[in-house]
Amino acid sequence: MNYRHAFHAGNHADVLKHVVLGCVLRHLNLKDKGWRFVDTHAGAGGYALHGRYARQKAEFADGIGRLWERHDLPEPVAAHVELVRRFNPSGRLDQYPGSPAIAQMLMRPQDQLRLFELHPTDHRILAAYLGHAPGVEVHSGDGFAGLKGQLPPPTRRGGALLDPSYEGHGDYVKVVATLRDALSRHADGTYLVWYPQVTKLEATQLPRRLEAVAPKGWLHARLTVGRPDAQGFGLAGSGMFVINPPYTLRAQLATTLPWLTDALAQVDEASYVLDERTA
Repeated sequence: MNYRHAFHAGNHADVLKHVVLGCVLRHLNLKDKGWRFVDTHAGAGGYALHGRYARQKAEFADGIGRLWERHDLPEPVAAHVELVRRFNPSGRLDQYPGSPAIAQMLMRPQDQLRLFELHPTDHRILAAYLGHAPGVEVHSGDGFAGLKGQLPPPTRRGGALLDPSYEGHGDYVKVVATLRDALSRHADGTYLVWYPQVTKLEATQLPRRLEAVAPKGWLHARLTVGRPDAQGFGLAGSGMFVINPPYTLRAQLATTLPWLTDALAQVDEASYVLDERTA
C-alpha cells in the first residue's frame, strides 16, 4: 500500500512496458471484433513529471526524456512517443500517461477496459480521470483477484497486463498463480507481465516459471540499461513476458530492442534479450 508509481513514471521500464503494450493493442485492433483488456495494477492513470514525487529522482529524464526530441525513432517507439505527445497538448513533456491512459487512447467504441487499483489515493485519481469514459470500468481492489471475474471476455478476445510493485516477495508467487487461473478461464488471451530486473532470486526465476504456464507460446523481452549500486539495490532494467503474443511482436521488437538499448543505456554493458517459443 506504500508503493506509488509516480516516483518512477516515464523511466526506462515504463518505456519498455508501454511500447510492448502498444504493439499488442494495435494488433488486437486489426480485427473489428471488440476486445476486453484488464489492467490489474492500474495506478493513477497519469503522472505529473514535475510534481514532488517524480521530481525526487527524475527517472523520466533517462526514459521518455531521452526520446522526446529524437527524430530517428523506430516505428513502435515513435507510436508510443506520439501517444505521450497526445497526453501533453501543450507540446511540453509535463505529463506521462500510465498504462490505463495508453490503453484508453488505443481502444475503440467496441472495446472494453477494466482497471483495478488498490491504493486509495491512486484509485481516487484514476476514477476521476477514467471512471466515466465509455467502455471503461474502474475498480477499487486487488487486481489479482479481480481478474477472475473478467475472464473470459464476451468476445473471446483480449487479455491483461500484470505489473505489481514486487515490493515484497508475495507478488512473484501471485503473478504465476493468477496466470494459471487466467489461462484456465481464457486460454487464448494475451497476457503481459512486467517484472523488474533486480537482485532478487524471485525476479531471476520468474521468466522460467512463466514459461511453464504458457503451453501455447510466449515471448520474453528484457532491457538492461544500468547496474545495481554497491549495496545491490537499484533497477538495472526490466522485462516483459507475453503469453500468447501476437505473431507480429517478435519482428517489431527485433529492431526496437537494439535501438532502445543504445538510446537508454546508462552503462557501457547495456544489453537486451529477446526469446520466443511458439506453440
